[in-house]
Amino acid sequence: MLVVGGKTVFNTLEELVSPQHTALLLIDLQHDYITPQDSHGNARKTNTACLQIVPTVKRLLDAARRRGILVVHIQMTHYPGHISDSPAWLRSHLIKAGRKDALSDEQFQTRCIEGTRGWQIVEELTPLPHEIVVRKHRSSAYTGTDLDLLLRSNGIKSVAITGLVTQGCVMATSLDAQLLDYYPVLVEDGIASPSAELHAAALRVLAYKMDTTVSDDVLKIWASDDTQSVAP
Repeated sequence: MLVVGGKTVFNTLEELVSPQHTALLLIDLQHDYITPQDSHGNARKTNTACLQIVPTVKRLLDAARRRGILVVHIQMTHYPGHISDSPAWLRSHLIKAGRKDALSDEQFQTRCIEGTRGWQIVEELTPLPHEIVVRKHRSSAYTGTDLDLLLRSNGIKSVAITGLVTQGCVMATSLDAQLLDYYPVLVEDGIASPSAELHAAALRVLAYKMDTTVSDDVLKIWASDDTQSVAP
């Protein structure tokens, strides 16, 4: 640990992801981001890069459960008819889709509609009955949710971040975590994007501001019986 201005600052990975004050966030690991379906329920092309991180996240999830680490599942949730979408948010979706021209409602596809299969978290990562599920309507898991309250109520200082997608909800949640005075730790092999280019660009930007690591290093710390509680 470092002491800066009389304040203790975590400085090693062991300190940052100590089980005593770390939560594991699983962001938007839902069918619509991994194996999207069309309006008739037919599966479209699987997002291979997104699918490939599921076993890694599962290992982290299992380790967190064994160690009693707080697990928080984040679930993107949209309501039918764009009830939860503002005009500005809809414009953002158009830009991301490369369709700044006008679209009809029929052409404007919305993922993760509450109650659909696409909205559900993939089976390998299904939340246990006692685990927290935070439903969000924007990219950041902190916007309009009780995530901050839940973390602070449980003494959480660090968040180990996994999930989808790197340049979207992962980036937004990570930046908000830091702005709210958490230590964000990005688990690089536990996050992904359908776009390799945007994934790399987002990681480069995030690594400039916060800690990154790989799952094996986190798992070693969580498996150790010697992990000590560190000062606040």
